[in-house]
Amino acid sequence: MAEPTTPAAHSDVDDEQLARLRYRKALARKKRKEREAAGEIKELNITAMMDMMTILLVFLLKSFASSSAAITASEDVRPPVSTTRATPKDTVAITITPKNILVGEREVLRLANGQIPADKLQGRLVLPLDAQLKKEVEKLKYIAERNPAAPFSRELSVIADKKVPYDMLLTVLYTAGQNELENYRFVVLKKDDN
Repeated sequence: MAEPTTPAAHSDVDDEQLARLRYRKALARKKRKEREAAGEIKELNITAMMDMMTILLVFLLKSFASSSAAITASEDVRPPVSTTRATPKDTVAITITPKNILVGEREVLRLANGQIPADKLQGRLVLPLDAQLKKEVEKLKYIAERNPAAPFSRELSVIADKKVPYDMLLTVLYTAGQNELENYRFVVLKKDDN
């Protein structure tokens, strides 16, 4: 026959299980707090952040202080010299060298013996130049729609070698005019006052 269980033996088992359960919950709580504390930043190093901000500030000041019409030093482009005091503006830039025509830094047409190839012309319109200028004008108009402080000024900077034929210059300006770039500025080298 089965022995009757005494109330004292039954309460010892319950107390022991209850103690184990409390220990497990306390252990789980401790592990959870350790996991949460591991993701927290205990100390903020402000010196590294100040170094980063100083570098950014110097970079931005240097980029804003430089001229917007930068000519890459090259044997291909030798602009004419002038005594002008006008400063160049940030506009669409076309560079004409004896070897090619560029919009910004991108080559759009390679010249053949210093001339525009006949298959790239439609009357006076230079087809590859026309396509690239359309993209640039669309981009400028898009910016002007969203930013009233940067209106579409219809300005163009022409950086041309002093030996570029006048007829080629007229052809390039005609193509620019067909793309609403009507105000031309020729980039020249400033003559020394010595």
